[in-house]
Amino acid sequence: MDPLILARWQFAILTIIHFFFVPLTLGISIFLAILETAYVKTGKQVYRDAVKFWAKVFLINFALGVVSGIVQEFQFGLNWSEYARFMGDIFGAPLAVEALLAFYLESTFIGVWIFGWDKVSPKVHATVIWLTAIGSNLSAIWILIANSFMQHPIGYTMGENGVLMQNFGQVATNPNVLYQFPHVFFAGMSTAAFVVIGLSAYLYLQKRGDKAMLDLSVRWATIYGLIGVILVMTVGHFQGQFLVEEQPSKMAAAEALWHSEQPADFSLFAIPNEATQTNALEIKIPKFLSFLSYNDFTSKVEGIDEVQAAMETKYGPGDYIPPVGITYWSFRLMVYAGGLMLLLLLYLWYLNSKGISLDQKPGFAKALVWSILLPYLAVSTGWIMAEVGRQPWVVYGLLKTQKGVSPASVVGGGEVLFSLLSLGIVYIVLTYVGVKLVIKHLHSAPAQTPAAAD
Repeated sequence: MDPLILARWQFAILTIIHFFFVPLTLGISIFLAILETAYVKTGKQVYRDAVKFWAKVFLINFALGVVSGIVQEFQFGLNWSEYARFMGDIFGAPLAVEALLAFYLESTFIGVWIFGWDKVSPKVHATVIWLTAIGSNLSAIWILIANSFMQHPIGYTMGENGVLMQNFGQVATNPNVLYQFPHVFFAGMSTAAFVVIGLSAYLYLQKRGDKAMLDLSVRWATIYGLIGVILVMTVGHFQGQFLVEEQPSKMAAAEALWHSEQPADFSLFAIPNEATQTNALEIKIPKFLSFLSYNDFTSKVEGIDEVQAAMETKYGPGDYIPPVGITYWSFRLMVYAGGLMLLLLLYLWYLNSKGISLDQKPGFAKALVWSILLPYLAVSTGWIMAEVGRQPWVVYGLLKTQKGVSPASVVGGGEVLFSLLSLGIVYIVLTYVGVKLVIKHLHSAPAQTPAAAD
């Protein structure tokens, strides 16, 4: 019944479920804009059919993302009132801009786009979906600007009750967000690609849907996904190098590197033991961690013991290392999922180049249906690494998580437990409803004729 533990569980569970919807919205809105632009350029009906078919998946996901996102901000005032008081001057500004500028932009134009078919010209309609997609991604930028201050606080002065914004430009151009937003953006592209490919594979197996539309969707989604996966890995590499300098505790924990090494080996697999500070069943690539961290094979990488000593010197006695097992495995699962996604897309690109449709590869099509889970595994574990790896800080170097929670005298453990269970159930039901609506939409697709199926 510890309010801190329960509040952390509630925020983690609700945010992860909410984040199921976010990357798909970011990625598929751009994907639809590209397809509709191709329709305007070519006049081919198959592009319009593809846009209208995948639009329903987008709209279901968008609606659930909006509903599940509303609760997120209320948690700051309820379970995290001390954090809200400390961060209000800085955290409030990006969230206000996100609501007044980005969210209103996307929510307004999405209505025009939904009801504007055949009421406005094709060029205007395509422009509207681009504005909707831009609005969606602008929303993400402002949310990540707020989060980036928690990861790398700059542009502030210390006030009597918390941090005060000194320079809005510095807050908005935080170096962390210059890595974080592209990482999220390309993750959204990857998620959208796998959802389109996986659902198309499902329709192939069910022998439903227009085959020409499905073939086109898979071809475009394969290229879209390859661009997304390759770039998310590239940006992630440079983001990791940034974190080695700015959050060494996170990166040391992500590698379960108990002691400094020069050169440092990269851990492919290990079972960290925090009690003994050892790793069992470890498989390493010699010197590769030094390369990943500093672009050479000889540099020293600080271990947990050295990072802990440095932070004690700077901040005083305390435990400054995040949970090693969670941080290590969240990072590994993200990387493993991304690597598998790249392999699947490369093979699919090969099939496309040979003119082989997924209905000719039923075994691979079944694998692609299940592959829809891969980007969600990657984005969820990536978020866990980013947030758990920041511990014990809620605002890195400024405010510890235990001091950000609402006092037990204001919000007791029983109240947090009630909101955790009730909201958790609501979120799970919303996710279930969303999945059922998408499946219903897929089953509404007409059955393929024998000639089309062949």
